[in-house]
Amino acid sequence: MSHPAADRYQPDSPYAWLRLAVALVIGSVACVGSWSVVVVLPAMQGEFDTLRAGASLPYTCAMLGFGVGQIVMGRVADRYGITVPIVVGALLLGAGYAAAGLSQSLWQFAAAHGLLIGMGSAAGFSPLISDLSHWFRRHRGLAVVCGASGSYLAGVIWPQVITWGLANHGWRATHFGIAVAVLVIMLPLAPFFRRQPSAATFAAAEAKSAGARGDLGLSAGQLQLLLCIAGFACCVAMAMPQVHIVAYCGDLGYGVARGAEMLSLMMLLGIISRIGSGFIADRIGGAATLALGSLMQGVALFLYLWFDGLQSLYVVSGIFGLFQGGIVPMYAVVIREYLPAKQAGVRIGLVMSVTVLGMAVGGYLSGVIFDYFSSYRMAFLNGLAWNLVNLSVVCWLMLRARRAAPPAQLAAEAGR
Repeated sequence: MSHPAADRYQPDSPYAWLRLAVALVIGSVACVGSWSVVVVLPAMQGEFDTLRAGASLPYTCAMLGFGVGQIVMGRVADRYGITVPIVVGALLLGAGYAAAGLSQSLWQFAAAHGLLIGMGSAAGFSPLISDLSHWFRRHRGLAVVCGASGSYLAGVIWPQVITWGLANHGWRATHFGIAVAVLVIMLPLAPFFRRQPSAATFAAAEAKSAGARGDLGLSAGQLQLLLCIAGFACCVAMAMPQVHIVAYCGDLGYGVARGAEMLSLMMLLGIISRIGSGFIADRIGGAATLALGSLMQGVALFLYLWFDGLQSLYVVSGIFGLFQGGIVPMYAVVIREYLPAKQAGVRIGLVMSVTVLGMAVGGYLSGVIFDYFSSYRMAFLNGLAWNLVNLSVVCWLMLRARRAAPPAQLAAEAGR
């Protein structure tokens, strides 16, 4: 007979869903570091008198810090639980935004983003995703993508808040305001996450992932490498619209405010995409869902080559958000399907850090291409090429997983 107190904290329990809701709040606040620098990019270019590539440098530094933070914070979460990364992340974000507001040069501004803001924001992504993956079995795909939607919810809310702050108080005061907000919201919520999954939950997950990995015919290291390659390639492609849409609209004469609106629209529809991909992943598996998302992202990038009117850019940006939103969380779903559960934090963190590196490289590379060609057309083509690399790797993995699936499982999926 099970104990009522123990049942309360089982996977897929009401407590697990409450934990997901609080995690979503933490993620939407912590991931401000991924978006604030995008909105202030044009202001930084004028403030520090630099080219577009130079103005893109703080974003690249933030993404590099975010990437390193995924591994470090993931390792800490595996060892001590998620509460410690949340507290540390809040303190780093507070210090980082205060330092950014005091910056007197581009290098100081970039260093604040790389060493503090990026590292702090990492607490709101892969450590939260890996933690949530332990609290769900039946609805793991849905839970993971909902948790990952915190970063996109941040992309919906923060660009509008920061645009208002820039217009009314200036960029320095806006950064100080963000520093206060993250401390006030994140620190009081951190103690909620002190409880960790039971030993029985971990044991069951370990047995299931070991069997699936054996059927796939790849070692843990080989699968990790493939996921890292795919993740890097997809995010180099993804960075072009996400990082440069504000500046792109400014160059076209539509104004940076229109670009910020497109970015928010992209992120809002990306949330819908992420949640939808969770439902799909719970039915057809993470690898197949990842391949579908990669294909559709390529379609959206292709559309950017042909449409640059104001209304059409709103439409294409919305399509891009709908198509690509579920891609990155699927790497976490695949990891939890095939790799050891007790290493989920560091393994998800490693793949996520590579995706962030792809965003950093893609954002900077797009700026370099723009400076060379004085046009974003070649940057979009560059994104398409990287997306093809991602699609090739993911399709190979999907087909291998399908061949490894037992006939009974395939028949069950076909009958759904």
